[in-house]
Amino acid sequence: MPFGPILKRDFYDRPTVEVGRALLGKVLAHGPTAGVIVETEAYLGGEDLAAHSARGVTERTRVIFGPPGHAYVYFIYGMYECLNLVAEAEGKPGCVLIRALEPVAGVEVMRRRRPTDRKLERIGIRLCADWPLRFVIRGSRFASK
Repeated sequence: MPFGPILKRDFYDRPTVEVGRALLGKVLAHGPTAGVIVETEAYLGGEDLAAHSARGVTERTRVIFGPPGHAYVYFIYGMYECLNLVAEAEGKPGCVLIRALEPVAGVEVMRRRRPTDRKLERIGIRLCADWPLRFVIRGSRFASK
């Protein structure tokens, strides 16, 4: 089921905020499942204390400082697996969390992958929560409340 061209790594080789905005409306596909990205959140590292990379390079955050365009899953609170995409030039921390998708293919597979979720679509940071780094397709019923 073709949705458009696959994004090249240079798409991500720019400021994290730009990548976070530009990902809105793109389709994320994995096997038989796909969804339109309707909500993202940028994490900048350094002064952004909500970012896992704020404390610098560790074994767990090394990927965030690596080349742009890598996807990685971050396990948080011992219960959530969060998909992030590395942005910025290599050596500079920046990533975008995919917060919400609008399913367009494979909804039943998605439900089997996440059996405890009762509905098609979450928020939970405290530090730097007032920074304007969340981007949403206005009016999407799949975005976080």
